[in-house]
Amino acid sequence: MRKENSEFKTAFVSEAGSFLKNRDFYGCVELEDWACYVIADGLDTDTEVNSAQITVQTILESFLEKPTMSKRRLTEYIKIAHEWLQYESRRVRLKAGFVIVVTDYTRMVWASAGHSRLYHFRGNRLALKSKDHSVAAQLAAEGRIAEDRVDQHDERGNLNEYAGKPGMIKPYVSDKVKLADGDVLVLCTPGLWEGVQDAEMIDAVEGANDPQALADTLEEVMLSKQRSRIENYSAAAIYVNKIFHEEPKNRKKWIKRIAIMLIMLLIFGGAGIFYAVKSAAKKAELVVDMLQYEQNADQYVKEQEYAKAVSDYSLARNNSIKVKDPVHKKLLTSKMAAAQTLVDGEAHLKEGDIPKATASYTKALELSESYNMFNREVIQERLEQMTTFQQVQDWITEGDLKLQNGDYSGAIILYKRARTAATETAYKEALKEVATKLETAETKRADIKRQARQLQADTLEQKGDRFNEAGDYSGAMDAYASAQEIYQEIDMLERVLAMERKINKLDEKLNPPVPAVDLTQDAAGLGTTDTSGLNSDWTGDAGGMSVGNSVGSTSSTGISSSAGSGTADASGSGSSSGKTTSNTSKKSTSKADGSTDTTETEANEQEATEGGDS
Repeated sequence: MRKENSEFKTAFVSEAGSFLKNRDFYGCVELEDWACYVIADGLDTDTEVNSAQITVQTILESFLEKPTMSKRRLTEYIKIAHEWLQYESRRVRLKAGFVIVVTDYTRMVWASAGHSRLYHFRGNRLALKSKDHSVAAQLAAEGRIAEDRVDQHDERGNLNEYAGKPGMIKPYVSDKVKLADGDVLVLCTPGLWEGVQDAEMIDAVEGANDPQALADTLEEVMLSKQRSRIENYSAAAIYVNKIFHEEPKNRKKWIKRIAIMLIMLLIFGGAGIFYAVKSAAKKAELVVDMLQYEQNADQYVKEQEYAKAVSDYSLARNNSIKVKDPVHKKLLTSKMAAAQTLVDGEAHLKEGDIPKATASYTKALELSESYNMFNREVIQERLEQMTTFQQVQDWITEGDLKLQNGDYSGAIILYKRARTAATETAYKEALKEVATKLETAETKRADIKRQARQLQADTLEQKGDRFNEAGDYSGAMDAYASAQEIYQEIDMLERVLAMERKINKLDEKLNPPVPAVDLTQDAAGLGTTDTSGLNSDWTGDAGGMSVGNSVGSTSSTGISSSAGSGTADASGSGSSSGKTTSNTSKKSTSKADGSTDTTETEANEQEATEGGDS
């Protein structure tokens, strides 16, 4: 319940400065009896992994597992973070400087590696400033440069110790330092302290009433220097308004307790043996779990389930650290690294980054050489596929360019090439991508074709309109029919129906309806038909001559009129006389424009035959 009976207030500021990404990181944990504050400065240039974040999170996780102010334990926490950075250093070496403060709300222990700093103020006076692990600080310790020149020396960033360095790390871990009410702690990265002198920091502490005001003031002082290049900077301020005050110890009471404990140790001397046995049993359990995890991971590797293998190798490696088995730790770290490179290769492949995927598979081939559970033939085959995968990506990229430029047919050709190659090599990620792009290109090309066909149909329709206006109904009919066919092809139903209406109107003009004929009226409007006559036929000899004799008259307006007479005797000879008149008064012709052209034709034929013997 120390936290409830003390008052620690914190605030921090952290910015990227002149850079796009902030590689500093700050974190803290405040428990009932313990608190831990960590600030770290990323020293590498990796764009995917934040080394400062890994350092802070790893230290805090270890602290949460077993909170303590033990120097040995704190050193172990730092070593775990250091090893994680070494393990994650696959693309570039990950590096981070840091400073840690652990307190029980009465005292504190601090540790550092690199040139992130701790400032401890008491009574508006600088009581403590941590030492850097830099060449400049070493020169000052040897007396070769003045102490106040360290902050501006060219070698201030040349570090001897930092998390992630090759080999072992040797951090500085302090003894326990007694805290007092009113103390102020400032943890900061070099991006801030390089722009704030000690005197300016003291002035800021004097002028601030709370940690947020102090953090903001330090930031303002640093920015006021108006440097052309501002590094990532972070500062955390901790105000120790009230520490936890322990009750005065009763010396006699403790002496009595110690005596009782000594007696118990004498009586139960076997307690130490029991503890040793229990510890050995716990260690044996950890070893069994470690071997089981390793066996499971080896099986996952054989099944090419590399992500699961990495997880179990990690669990086995953690147990090897707990039982202090350096041989298994090295073996498991190596296996885990080989499996992780294959996981990274697949991840890069999904992202379409073929060069990084190729680098990962090449490294996996190298790291897996000593372990027969890795199928190196499969890894080699995957590595050889990278050439084809790169070609697929090149085709997709070239297709994208053509798609942007409106060359949809060219884009489709390239996408189909990429699809074929991806299918042959089972490049699933590219297949999904190229299927979407191919659909887009085909849709756009179909839209263009549809627009072109619509324009063609519109042109034909306009042409038909011009023919119609000029009286060329046949030409208009053909144009409308062609336009209708195209509209039907591109599913423009409204235009299809519009063409149908125009065609029907033309058909009415070309073929007007014929009115019904009334036989009771002649063309002259007389309303009567009179027919009288006498008809007589006879058939002559084999020569086929025939003579018709008729008397009568027929009148039909606009059709014909005839009259004639004749005689025949039975002796086989006969004579006939007659006159036939045929009048054709009118002939009507319908033209294509719907008008009627009437031609007056009059033909009169007179035929007379006199004196015929047969």
